Parts: sequence; C-alpha cells; structure tokens
Amino acid sequence: MKNFVVKTIANAGALAVAVWLLDKITLTGDSTAKKAGTLIVVALIFGLVNFLVKPIVKVLTFPLFILTLGLITLIVNALMLLLTSWVCGKLDLSFHVDGFWTAVLGGLIISVVSWALNLVLPDED
Repeated sequence: MKNFVVKTIANAGALAVAVWLLDKITLTGDSTAKKAGTLIVVALIFGLVNFLVKPIVKVLTFPLFILTLGLITLIVNALMLLLTSWVCGKLDLSFHVDGFWTAVLGGLIISVVSWALNLVLPDED
C-alpha cells in the first residue's frame, strides 16, 4: 500500500512540474488546495491509465519498439498523457493537455521527474 501511495505522490509531483514548465498543459482551480486535490486525482487517473492501457499498447507496438530501439516509448507516453487529459475532461477535472507535441514534451518531463522522485522517496510495501 505504501508503494502505491509513493508512486501516486511521485506522479503528482511530476505532473506538477510539467504543468509548471509547459504553458499548454493547464491545471486550473480557485485555490491552491483545490489545485493540489485535482492534481492528486489526475495522478491517480494517470497511474490507472498507465497500469491498464500502457501494457496493451506496448504489446501491440512491440515491433516498433524493436525497430526504433525504444524511442517509440516517447510516443506511447504522450498518448497516455493525452488519454489522461481526455478522461479528465470527461470527469470535469480542470486538467488539459493542448496538442500532441506538448504531450510528447510533457511525457518526457513526467518520466524524468517521476524517475528522480522514485529514487528519493521510500520504496517499501
């Protein structure tokens, strides 16, 4: 259970950095507390999308992983971020990613920051 909470906090932190660095990834809210709550919910949705959809996409695009030596991972991460943005739009959450190339750059930022945060945060069950 601790591992799930740690990964969710790392995802929320990584999403916050992407929102802070990129103008086309938006998170709106009345107060900082509302933004933080929305960010936690978005991190849960992002984790759920990565848990359920990403393995299926990786299996279906396995030949492209081999052909591009893994660089297709950037595209898959961008698609997962766009899917998260779409789900958040359907749930009336104030998180939006505007455009594919923004999603590619946002996915790269989220991957690097999440990796760094998972190194720093405790990882025990």
